[in-house]
Amino acid sequence: MNPPTKLLILVGTVTGNAEAVAQAVEMGCADLIDRIEVRRMDGLNIQAFEADAIYLICTSTHGSGDVPANARRLYDSLGSEPRYLGHVRYGVMALGDSAYAQTFCNGGLCFDERLADLGAVRVGEVFRHDASDGTDAAALGNAWCRKWLALAMRAALPA
Repeated sequence: MNPPTKLLILVGTVTGNAEAVAQAVEMGCADLIDRIEVRRMDGLNIQAFEADAIYLICTSTHGSGDVPANARRLYDSLGSEPRYLGHVRYGVMALGDSAYAQTFCNGGLCFDERLADLGAVRVGEVFRHDASDGTDAAALGNAWCRKWLALAMRAALPA
């Protein structure tokens, strides 16, 4: 069995910032893997995790620490249509604002918790970007993803 040759970036966004980060990753990591697909979470459900791919959840946090509205159906289906996702290797890019300390990056952390509960295996640490610190989320996310993707590809190799 060969390792996955596709990175599927699932994007939860309100203002488009998470999508811009995902697109920067797509461009900046194209030399590391055969195929990268950026897909907004609009209308997706748990079946999105059936592809032979490495997954990257790239999402903002909205409201009182919620996942964005376009990610709600996918997030809810992980609870309402649970199935074992032990074959899934994933990473999380969580975008937030530390001015909201209680819910900082909670959108991404919610996905991380729910995926782990279903047996999916997170590779590496969660990338957390703070909108309050004035740094470029796309540049930092791309640099993080280049390192993370190397780990994820090794983790996806058969034992």
